[in-house]
Amino acid sequence: MKHSSVALGAALLLPFAALAPGFPGLSSASALAAAEAPASDRLTANLALPFASGLTGAAKASVFAWVVNRAGARNIWIGGDGLEGRQRTGFTQDDGIEISELALSPDGTSLLFVRGGDAEFPDDSLPNTGAAPEAPGQMLYLLDVKGSGAPKPIGEGHGAAFSPDGTRVVYTHQGEISLWSAGQPSRRLAKVPGSVVDLGWSPDGTRIVFREYRSGHSLIGVLDLRQGNLRYLGMTLGHSADPVFSPDGREVAFIQFRDPPAELSASEASFWSIRVADVETGGVRTVWTAPEGEGGQYYGTRGRNLFWTAAGQLLFPWERTGWLHIWTVPAQGGAKARDLTPEANEVENFRPSPDGHALVYSANPGDLDARQIWRVAIAGGKPQRLTPQDQFAFFPVFGGDVLAATVTDAVHPAHMVRVEGMKPLEPVATGAGYVKPQVVVFTAADGVKVHGQLFRGKGAGKRPALVFVHGGPRRQMLPGYSTMYYYNNAYVRNQAFAAQGYTVLSVNYRSGTNYGRAFREAPETARDGASEYRDVLAGGQWLAAQSDVDPDRIGIWGGSWGGYLAALALARNSDLFKAGADFHGVHAMVRPVEKTLSPEAAQKAHQLQWDSSPMGAIERWHSPVLIVHGDDDKNVDFSQSLLLARELTARGVPFEELAFPNERHDFFRYADWLTSYRATGAFFDRYLEKRP
Repeated sequence: MKHSSVALGAALLLPFAALAPGFPGLSSASALAAAEAPASDRLTANLALPFASGLTGAAKASVFAWVVNRAGARNIWIGGDGLEGRQRTGFTQDDGIEISELALSPDGTSLLFVRGGDAEFPDDSLPNTGAAPEAPGQMLYLLDVKGSGAPKPIGEGHGAAFSPDGTRVVYTHQGEISLWSAGQPSRRLAKVPGSVVDLGWSPDGTRIVFREYRSGHSLIGVLDLRQGNLRYLGMTLGHSADPVFSPDGREVAFIQFRDPPAELSASEASFWSIRVADVETGGVRTVWTAPEGEGGQYYGTRGRNLFWTAAGQLLFPWERTGWLHIWTVPAQGGAKARDLTPEANEVENFRPSPDGHALVYSANPGDLDARQIWRVAIAGGKPQRLTPQDQFAFFPVFGGDVLAATVTDAVHPAHMVRVEGMKPLEPVATGAGYVKPQVVVFTAADGVKVHGQLFRGKGAGKRPALVFVHGGPRRQMLPGYSTMYYYNNAYVRNQAFAAQGYTVLSVNYRSGTNYGRAFREAPETARDGASEYRDVLAGGQWLAAQSDVDPDRIGIWGGSWGGYLAALALARNSDLFKAGADFHGVHAMVRPVEKTLSPEAAQKAHQLQWDSSPMGAIERWHSPVLIVHGDDDKNVDFSQSLLLARELTARGVPFEELAFPNERHDFFRYADWLTSYRATGAFFDRYLEKRP
């Protein structure tokens, strides 16, 4: 058999009767467990466990809201001090319709959210992963937090923000900026040529600030609601980002940066600064400029990257030490930046406390493969760890003066907790039969130290093994559940492999995050030589050397950039990797190069891109592969898998294919995840000759 198609049969779904508001019978934090499912179908049950994301809090009330995805049915939950966590919406279908961009009114009584569209590409074509006769629209809704009524539609759009008094809403759609007030229809405030993000209000509710993306650059705009005019502030030949009003509303601070040229990608010149613009006059002053050297290029966290405190301090991330720390300068300028998190290793996200006197952040001091929430006084002092070491805590969020966070560990998927006392805001699910993966460190051929997580397979004797490679590549896998839905699911699949007798090594290869800038920006990665593959190869060789692993039964799997690396492994080293699963990977890396390159340099760059591609080594590929892809993928074009299938067919390389009509990159439907993961398990069982 040269290749085959895996049928897209109906997926087994858990009953949705338990999805009604309140989750009847699930009142305790430990009630949600997949242990009752038959061992043969633990994958189905564990993949269906509730996954929480999108935590937001009210500015002046201890109220929180978040999204829970259970077996593809997405719903909004509400909780907080004196407010028992409860499901507020009653959607019951695995329909592939996302809920995103939650925003609470300052008093916590109303909630904005978007249902439909693609949160990653909000102004792009509408997804229709549920194969409805017409693609569901992208609609902004308003929800009464304490009531029980249905959400009320406001209009097509996203990026919504409440006014400071909670009576008005500003939002955007296809470059339009609109204003909604209770009892009145929405009215358009402006139409701009670019894409609008980061909408925000001045403290007095008279102005709206936003960031507008245009071709090759971005700029900051301010709409004056009293005068009805639009002003752009401090436009440069680069990007302006993270606009924030001063506490008195008279000024707007923003980050200004540009990217280095391709041929000087390692340049330590200064490429960014922090600027403040006067809203009335448009005058701009630079309050701080990154000096030349380490940190001369801009890199931000996974969230907002500039805050202006009531005490007049600007908080921002900077890699001066080679690690992403949070620094502060006075908004009036004239002072050196001060590192608030010198012992943090890498800060992933941060925000000031409501009183502006402290900073809370998620970081990994003392353990690169961990994550906790910390607090430090902006005036200075020793940081205080707020969450326990045996859990991973992310995305600190205030509701009033109450701090909450997203938490996971080895057996509990992402859920929301009040940080003080680590009190869950919702029932907590448990992955049945899970054990904590072991953190391992091994060395690539060029001496780079590589971290990974080892899922030890159950059973005696030598067993088959798999290397798992994440996507991104700006990612880090931890020895526990991920807060990203994509990798939450991958973790479930790896645990299932281990329970079935496979030993799995998840590799945090170079160009990933949270191991410092030098690791993330390692030379010769991606199209410049695929040096990250050295880490993947070293992982496979490390597995082959383990006494309980059969070196002739090692496979590899991954998605997106991980799909690219899995395909590269099969193309370059079919001698080691006997089978692979390639989810929406990149197979031909050749793309247009910078116009600053000479014709000769451009030709060399294209050759290097080809040599860094799976296609560049396709003549050495002979191991079987499962190719999985959705044909409405906006991140990796479906043509990449069409190309690979064609080339493997011509060379007689065995492959199996699984294609999902209308599906996106991060599959929107639980049924499609389940189908693809079952197919992956069956594929490896066939080709690695799994023995009971």
